[in-house]
Amino acid sequence: MLNKLALKIGLLFFIIIVIIESFLFIILYNTFVHERVDEVMATLLARGDTHSEVLENNFEPNTLHHISIMETASEFNIIVVDETGRQLTHSDSIEPEMNEMIEHTETDVIPLSGKIIEDRWYEKKFIGADSPITIEGEHRGHVFMFAETTQIRDMVNHLRNQFLAAGLISFALTIIAIFLLSRFITLPLIRIKEAANQIIQGNNQVKLNINRNDELGELANAITTLSNDLNRLKNARNEFLANISHELRTPLTYIKGYADIISRSHTSEEEKREYVAIIREETTNLTELIRHLFELARVDHNQFSVKKETVTLEQLLQSVALLVRPAFDEKNMSLFVQCDERIDVFIDRKIFNQLLLNILDNARKYSLEGTQVILQGLQDEDLIKIVIIDEGEGIPEEDIPFVFERLYRVDKSRSRQFGGSGLGLAIAKELIELHDGRITLQSSFGKGTTVLIELKKEDAPVGSSVEAG
Repeated sequence: MLNKLALKIGLLFFIIIVIIESFLFIILYNTFVHERVDEVMATLLARGDTHSEVLENNFEPNTLHHISIMETASEFNIIVVDETGRQLTHSDSIEPEMNEMIEHTETDVIPLSGKIIEDRWYEKKFIGADSPITIEGEHRGHVFMFAETTQIRDMVNHLRNQFLAAGLISFALTIIAIFLLSRFITLPLIRIKEAANQIIQGNNQVKLNINRNDELGELANAITTLSNDLNRLKNARNEFLANISHELRTPLTYIKGYADIISRSHTSEEEKREYVAIIREETTNLTELIRHLFELARVDHNQFSVKKETVTLEQLLQSVALLVRPAFDEKNMSLFVQCDERIDVFIDRKIFNQLLLNILDNARKYSLEGTQVILQGLQDEDLIKIVIIDEGEGIPEEDIPFVFERLYRVDKSRSRQFGGSGLGLAIAKELIELHDGRITLQSSFGKGTTVLIELKKEDAPVGSSVEAG
């Protein structure tokens, strides 16, 4: 139970709010109590000062008697003494605590104004105030006012009960608010957790409908995107495995079938040589496919070592053209190299040599006799570009976005005819991205294809090559 996020958030909020509310309640309670007590003290002193002023104007027995009668009907008690401390009048019965306060008051000292002589309401039975009587500068006595502290205690208890009731209501409302708030916060998280569990169990078609614009909404959208990506990856993996199975099964079927035919006794030597050539060709195709798969696996696991060095682009293009020119001549095709002078690139020479060979070989395979292929090297302020332009069969527009996907083929029969595995461009894209570059393709069906490789200009470190992987 304590492991529930809603409970943890609720308890945390509750503790924080209770501490804040308790602090505020204590401050407000003490403030109210002090204000009410001060109000009682001020009223007591004000009544004493009023009586003192009346006596200063008319210090007669009738006035003294009238004052005592007035206070008899109030909750206060009055004692008037002369300058020697002798009692002149009082309203109610005199309690010993009153006499004690009067005795401890220096009646022969004339105070400048009235004052509170006892304010300890929390431990005494009475509080008291002293107002001096001064007539024409002559000290004539004191007016002592007393009030029972029971009234103050009752008032304080009433305030305490009110604050306790308000506190209980506040705590109850706090608990309800925290429960609703924690549910409001954690409900999306609970849905996200359930969605994550569904993804773990293999259900990759999860959609979270959480219409929020905060971090939880962003997290829900991220989970939904992850689910969609995993579903696409699952479908791509299944399709990839199906294609690989087909690619492996086809050459193995050829090899096994022709091997069985060769083993028959009535097969002629000429037929055996023909079938052995087919087996050799299919074995070569199978070896090439496995090599491509191995290269893809190395790239996916970041095990492909890229050893960059400064290479003169024109020399690279000329060396590649030299290697493929015999194959172009055999098909009566022309290969032209056009490269700006003094272009240096920081690349892995071996990788780019093989990439360009593969791309040029594709251009040769899918072009007619008598056409031409142009291999260009260009640069501008930020990029170095390698362009391969052919006049071949071209690629249908609807297939262009998918040509860099693994095992994607525009024409299955054509690819089988020329031995393509559908992995060459995918590998090229991965390796060019390892160089922080990109490869794009433009094509018009029946007119030709243009492959563009773009690399960022970068300065080679002084010394030697750099290895990255």
